[in-house]
Amino acid sequence: MIHNLDLAIQFAVKDAALGFTLPSRAHLRRWVKAAQRGDMALTLRLTDSAEAQTLNRDYRGKDYATNVLTFVYDTAPPAGDVCLCAPVVAREAAEQGKDLEAHWAHLVIHGVLHLQGYDHEHKTDAVTMESVERFIMQHLGYRDPYEDGRR
Repeated sequence: MIHNLDLAIQFAVKDAALGFTLPSRAHLRRWVKAAQRGDMALTLRLTDSAEAQTLNRDYRGKDYATNVLTFVYDTAPPAGDVCLCAPVVAREAAEQGKDLEAHWAHLVIHGVLHLQGYDHEHKTDAVTMESVERFIMQHLGYRDPYEDGRR
């Protein structure tokens, strides 16, 4: 089944400022579509640490930059923003010994699943969400993002 996707991709940070290459628009679109379960509208924004920290502080009350934030608008079909902090994603991949591209893929998928109602606040919900993430990652040819207990 083909689902409608209204996708805007924003690069609020540049490769040269980071010292590593950001994923291409084609990769980002592929990962979003892999996680898509129905019609949706999404803005995917790659940010720097300062913007991610501001968003996390202002909307979640946590004063630090985090890897991915999903903002869901109460609409049907689902719509929202997924913000990924490029420096945090790269740092986590290095610290956890993960392939950077695979970590990007996982976090895009994670954010898109949140947009569609998946959550991990409770153990049973986390098991379900992680199972879906594993399936999508395997389908895309990536390793299990949760192997060895790494998150």
